[in-house]
Amino acid sequence: MKLPSFLLQMTPAAADSSASSGVEQKEETLLIIDLVIDSWPIMVPLFVLSIVAIYIWVERFSAIQKASKINPSFMGNIKKAVSEGQFDEAKKICQTEDSPTSRMISKGVSRLGRPLEDISTAIENVGKLEVSTMEKNLSILATIAGAAPMIGFLGTVLGMMDTFHQMASGGNGGIQIEDLSSGIMYAMATTVAGLIVGIIAYLGYNLLVSKVDKVVHNMEDKALEFMDLLHQPAE
Repeated sequence: MKLPSFLLQMTPAAADSSASSGVEQKEETLLIIDLVIDSWPIMVPLFVLSIVAIYIWVERFSAIQKASKINPSFMGNIKKAVSEGQFDEAKKICQTEDSPTSRMISKGVSRLGRPLEDISTAIENVGKLEVSTMEKNLSILATIAGAAPMIGFLGTVLGMMDTFHQMASGGNGGIQIEDLSSGIMYAMATTVAGLIVGIIAYLGYNLLVSKVDKVVHNMEDKALEFMDLLHQPAE
């Protein structure tokens, strides 16, 4: 019986090559797993830090995004109510909005009738509290951004120390170059992991800070607009 041509073309050398490539791919996959397992005292803290960083970023991003949303007609309604002397109506308008700006203006409305300096101070104090709330846990994210690469580098230093110890204890010809390169590769894996976690945390931190700055700028703009409204009757 004559074999199909495509089977005849598959020589033993090709079969051996295919088998060897499969073995190499399997060894490469196992090598990555071995890198993580052998470096677990450093990889586990880095993994925990990465989970904490992701949680803080998602939670803060959602909170800041919510704080940045405000009804476009909010200040217009406040101006109308205050101009007509309907202070209770102005307070109700502030209560319908759940944002740092509305809480800040609400404090100013509740101080109407007092000196303008007292009203401005009250608004400023509420603004500081709101900014502090938005920046909650951002310091932790910044700490992770700086600490993760250092933890990874610590793992590399410990791995290199272990490799040099093996070289010293191996004597002349007691250690192969393959063992040495493998040990160095295991040591460098922790630095790579630390840099990845640190870079992600650093980028996430700066993105959140930029969003907080935008909200703060909007709060300051609305506070000045409210204070200008109070100055109008005196003009």
